[in-house]
Amino acid sequence: MRLVLDWDGTCTVSDSLVEAIRHFGDPAVFKRQFDSYGDSLTAEVATIRAPAEEVSAWAADRIEVRAGLHDLISRFRPVIVSSGLPQLIRPVLEREGIEVDLRSNDAGPDPAGWRLRFRDEGPCPVCGDMCKRRSLPPERPLAYAGDGVSDRCAAGAADRLFARDWLAGELARSGIAFEPFETMDDIAAALS
Repeated sequence: MRLVLDWDGTCTVSDSLVEAIRHFGDPAVFKRQFDSYGDSLTAEVATIRAPAEEVSAWAADRIEVRAGLHDLISRFRPVIVSSGLPQLIRPVLEREGIEVDLRSNDAGPDPAGWRLRFRDEGPCPVCGDMCKRRSLPPERPLAYAGDGVSDRCAAGAADRLFARDWLAGELARSGIAFEPFETMDDIAAALS
């Protein structure tokens, strides 16, 4: 079974992008209403105005990985599929000594506001939004672990689901089977 992990809130204890916006951007953006997830993410990232090196150093110093991540990655060699940014993800992976296939959005740092670049062009043919589904590996069966709104469509393509937080609630409300997790050890035990 091919394993895919979300990054923020799944591999990490907190959402690095949300924390970066709170620290380097304008958290008031979280109170605004947007027509789509893609519009929301673009607006959120645009509030970051700090140099990329400063943001990356902050992420390496502050973002904590979830318990059991090292073991899960060494045993199952997952793909990480994230709506987040490499400027926040790669410094943490490097600090942890983790090498993994990372598929994420990107951003062009700019003092006037970072410019988000989506990994996949155009809206998803399934959900109509700028989601992560097209970044999933083609191998099947597929297990997916996630926690948030950005995981909703990608989770629909999986054969086995691990969920926590918002995603767990959404799947439960929709009557979709999933396995809850709090640590990466929970996922490793279930896949063993």
